[in-house]
Amino acid sequence: MKSKFAGMTLAAALGLPLLLLVSCTGKEDPKAEAPPKATVEPDLDSNNFKVDHSDQFPLVTAVEHKAAPALNVTGVVQPDIARAVPVISLAAGRVVEIKARLGDPVKKGQLLLRVRSNDVAGAYQLYLKAVNEGRLAGQQLDRAQLLYDKGAIAQSALEAAQATATDAKVDLDTATEQLHLLGIDKDHPSGIVDVVAPISGVITDQQVTTASGVQGLSGPNPFTISDLSYVWIVCDVYENDLDAVRVGESADIHLNAYPGKVFKGRVDNILPTLDPAMHTAKVRIEVSNPGLMRIGMFVTATFYGKQPEVHAVIPAAAILHLHDREWVYAPIGQGHFKRLEIVTGGMLPGNMQEVLSGLKPGDQVVSNALPLQNTVEQ
Repeated sequence: MKSKFAGMTLAAALGLPLLLLVSCTGKEDPKAEAPPKATVEPDLDSNNFKVDHSDQFPLVTAVEHKAAPALNVTGVVQPDIARAVPVISLAAGRVVEIKARLGDPVKKGQLLLRVRSNDVAGAYQLYLKAVNEGRLAGQQLDRAQLLYDKGAIAQSALEAAQATATDAKVDLDTATEQLHLLGIDKDHPSGIVDVVAPISGVITDQQVTTASGVQGLSGPNPFTISDLSYVWIVCDVYENDLDAVRVGESADIHLNAYPGKVFKGRVDNILPTLDPAMHTAKVRIEVSNPGLMRIGMFVTATFYGKQPEVHAVIPAAAILHLHDREWVYAPIGQGHFKRLEIVTGGMLPGNMQEVLSGLKPGDQVVSNALPLQNTVEQ
């Protein structure tokens, strides 16, 4: 009886692991629920691949996008010569004081420099002489009028006195105007001539220093003041690209110093001659300056004057960047894919990207190129 009970206990003990083993093997394997692993078989063409379970790589169709191609050229900020005014010193002499420097902003009427000039002495001498001659001519006219009224002189003598008085007045007016042009107060003459700014703007050229000489109208101008509220962008455009540029059309201006800002300009002129060496034409763009543009700055001008072109657009994820080149995977039937090289353009809204060449609207590509590329590399 004891041995029979021991046998039953042993059978029960052996049956428990068997029962556990059967119950464990009866569970579903998680790996059985996953899709089968894709395998790649290379073709004779290194860019062609046969992929098992190709349905794991969904396709997308390239759509059509019309856009005018942009022409980007470099240019330089220059002052508008119509808004550049020379500062003229009518008096020749030696500079004794300079109140402004190259690059300074100035206001109209602001003192720029002072010149000690002998021209003041000569002009004041002519003024005094004209004053004396005018007074004498006036006295002679009064005397002649009195004598003519009493019949002591002929009418011709009176007319001669009147002509002399008129000439004296003209000389006095001329001498007074000369003092005014030199900036001299006739009642308080000085040998120092003040030269002031004729307009408001920025000094863009300086030709004098302290103690240097100025030659008046016969010499170089001491300063040039430019109104920089509007400036010119002068660009070089190649002959083959001139069809994209038209006078009166707008252009986008990008400053290298401020890459995040875009300024709008207008094509003002296309010079009629080409550079004989480079075969480029000078294109002049007028643009409003908010104060950021400085003379000599390099800029990039973008023109949109060419006819619109039709390009393909696909999701950016469909493009594979490999070895500084760009590729997509296109299906060629029966689980085969071909890797195509493309040239991309700019990004578009919705994480889409323009394709300039290598693909046309209506073509199908793998919507996400990276998983397929990873499968190919395994």
